[in-house]
Amino acid sequence: MSEKQASALTIAAIGSIPLIMTLGNSMLIPILPKMKSELGLTQLQTSLTITVFSVAAAISIPILGYLSDRFSRKAIIIPALFLYGIGGLLAGFATSAFSNAYWWVLTGRTLQGIGAAGTAPIAMALTGDLFKGSEESRVLGLVEASNGFGKVLSPILGSLIALLVWYGVFFAFPAFCVVSILLTWIFIKEKVKKKEPQPFGKYVKGLGSVFKHEGRWLLTSYLAGATCLFTLFGILFYLSDVLEKDYQIDGVKKGLILAIPLLVMCITSYTTGSKIGKNQQLMKRLIVLGLIFMTISYATLSFFSKWIPFISILALSSIGTGLVLPCINTFITNAVGKERRGIVTALYSSVRFLGVAIGPPIFGRLMDWSKMGMFMSIAALTFVVGILALIMIRVNKEDEPKSERPKKKKESYTTLQPAGGR
Repeated sequence: MSEKQASALTIAAIGSIPLIMTLGNSMLIPILPKMKSELGLTQLQTSLTITVFSVAAAISIPILGYLSDRFSRKAIIIPALFLYGIGGLLAGFATSAFSNAYWWVLTGRTLQGIGAAGTAPIAMALTGDLFKGSEESRVLGLVEASNGFGKVLSPILGSLIALLVWYGVFFAFPAFCVVSILLTWIFIKEKVKKKEPQPFGKYVKGLGSVFKHEGRWLLTSYLAGATCLFTLFGILFYLSDVLEKDYQIDGVKKGLILAIPLLVMCITSYTTGSKIGKNQQLMKRLIVLGLIFMTISYATLSFFSKWIPFISILALSSIGTGLVLPCINTFITNAVGKERRGIVTALYSSVRFLGVAIGPPIFGRLMDWSKMGMFMSIAALTFVVGILALIMIRVNKEDEPKSERPKKKKESYTTLQPAGGR
């Protein structure tokens, strides 16, 4: 096998990991109304099937991130995928066999959330370990695109499987996990660690130093990532409910409609990741621009009720999300050295999962309150986050493209600083 082929298979294996994580929530979105009626649930109980998954992941991610720094990425990813599959099996068998299935579903979803904590976050750190420079940005873009592709594929797959039986989606999870486990086991080759792991106390002290010097821009980036996922899953929850209740659109057609904004985000993510390279000035501009697009889209959506123009306007927010996420992924992956990369990317992913967790229940409450109020509130949120990104993220002159700065200056990749310097 040639080196190029080996690299392509490694990238495919890495890309399969966030794809599995994404299926956990997105594939469930189309069947939530059916689950609600079949199990006799309230709107809040239905949204909790998304929330418990995301909260369990958010809590577990920092722990698994630290363990991946201490041991190895594969030693965390593969058991996590096994646990993810087991959670799906538990939820699937419960819905087909037990009368009090809801609580078993929540238990299975919790196990899946813990498993998900060892997938996409560790895949980001693994990418930073295996690839460097513009190649790393490209692969991170592919990882985000894989995440987005999973979101595109999930509603369609969920709708198709539900044609057989609505709870069939739970049994699909372990099948996908087996594929990812095999790809990871065979094609991802980690370098043997030459140094002994740092003592926990020293590790925490070093992590504290990172946030002391880089905290303002890191936390702003975390907030931007969480905002993107909060609004994305909140809108999907809203759209799934509205399409079924107001337009009597369900099944595969609904899955296809839900996939449209996700496909736009996926294409934008891949394009952004392949173009940004190491240009941090460009990354900052795209983050701010993406949040502006999201603000315009959400503020405008409140004036549309028919689903075709609604989806068209919503696509603008998907473009914004596709601009923001790959840039933030690249910044955060390069914020620290390899020895702490796992925990820093894990904390970022933890915050993203919290965004997913609170999206459906908050949007559920906002839907009961006011459509106009809901969209204007999230437009205000994305506007504020955009202002924070503009103020808090500053790129030094050393980060300008090579052709625009003196040749004598050595290129520095990770020099993004909060406003005001260090």
